[in-house]
Amino acid sequence: MKTSIALVAVAGFAAAASAGQNFSLSIAGAPATVDSTGGATITVDIIGDSDFGTHMLGGSFAMTSGSGMVSGMTWAAASWSAFNTDGGYAGNGDYNAVIFGQLVIPGVPPFDVPAAGSELGSAIGSFQIVIADGSFGTLDLSLEGQSPFTLQVLDLVGGGTADSANGSLTLNGASINVVPAPSAMALLGLGGLVAGRRRR
Repeated sequence: MKTSIALVAVAGFAAAASAGQNFSLSIAGAPATVDSTGGATITVDIIGDSDFGTHMLGGSFAMTSGSGMVSGMTWAAASWSAFNTDGGYAGNGDYNAVIFGQLVIPGVPPFDVPAAGSELGSAIGSFQIVIADGSFGTLDLSLEGQSPFTLQVLDLVGGGTADSANGSLTLNGASINVVPAPSAMALLGLGGLVAGRRRR
């Protein structure tokens, strides 16, 4: 699903930083293993970072897994993000593009200071992911950047802005081992033995 992006403008800052800056979005808080017996819900945070600047301004990204183990997913933007668009769950473990952002206008209170919590290395928001009952396998979560940029940042100390369209972007995913509880696995194995005996 294509989503047009109209992100907030930053007025009054010096020209954008030169190309060559590094930007990243990372999935944080994903458990190594999830017990899918009875279904499970996990929450993962999306963290934005850059080697330039002090705060996040905005951007857009999507989440993909292509996995039938996911039966639902919701997005909650961080409290600092005032301008949000939620593309919604696309099915099959994929989430359409979300847009996040804030308005910062230097010299115009109260818009001259970025919102608390928008510092680089902080959460952009979180996904709640519902794992289907009895699911089994590896759930690989990946982030996809969107146009015109995935992350835009500003520098309160030196001034200026920069965005991932003019720099290097790294998208860090996560892998989760999804298994039913050991007792459920034993029942599945026992069921296989019984089915095997009936066929003979």
